Amino acid sequence: MPLPVLATRPLTSNARVSSFLAANEESPRQSTTVALQRDRAAADALIEQAYRQVFFHAFKADRDAVLESQLRSGQISTREFVRQLLRSEKFRNDFYRCNSNVQVVEQVVGRVLGRPVHGEQERIAWSIVIAEQGLPAFIDALIDSPEYLEAFGEDLVPYQRSRVLAGQAVGTMPFNQQAPRYSAYWRDTMARRAPAGSGGGWSPNAGWPRPAWLANQPTPAVQNAWRWFVATGGFVLTGLVIWTALAMLSTGAQG
Repeated sequence: MPLPVLATRPLTSNARVSSFLAANEESPRQSTTVALQRDRAAADALIEQAYRQVFFHAFKADRDAVLESQLRSGQISTREFVRQLLRSEKFRNDFYRCNSNVQVVEQVVGRVLGRPVHGEQERIAWSIVIAEQGLPAFIDALIDSPEYLEAFGEDLVPYQRSRVLAGQAVGTMPFNQQAPRYSAYWRDTMARRAPAGSGGGWSPNAGWPRPAWLANQPTPAVQNAWRWFVATGGFVLTGLVIWTALAMLSTGAQG
């Protein structure tokens, strides 16, 4: 039986204050299903905003043509489009697997609810959900939460709420700068996982399975054999050139 989500106390933050500033690049963009079907430019803008919100930047290979088509045709809502981007393999590989559960909470809450986490209590509460039920359950809990529905509804792409307020000289730092894709945690974790005495790399004699990112790369033994072959061939070729040059010089001197 899964544990209930621990109760957290909201902290004072810009996300709880309405903004009265004029519209700008950080203003919400809302388009109904009918509008998306009629206006291709509006659909393109909304899709690009969703990719920026979830991935910060999406390359062509990261885009999901099927999801985009479903959104344009009205088969899914903007909320469902954002949900599927967060549950994609791209997000899992580039964000979830590069961070601890606590950092994943900060990443997803910022992207989905458009605000920082409410202190350590909320970090711990959602970290327990991830550890016990997995990332998809955590994403669904945020997407289906009353806070999300009240702030963004079905047709609004999440955005950083009230980053700049009237009468505030300096706005809060953009979320993507507050929580980069991965930090020193990823580097330190990879260093700890590396086999001892391997210089931080993978060794076939260490008993570790070959990492997925090395699937199409030659093994260390093959790499060493290739280096030996290149070095030996270089010495032989250099000696042959020198011998040929000396033979030509000696022949010219005799003539």
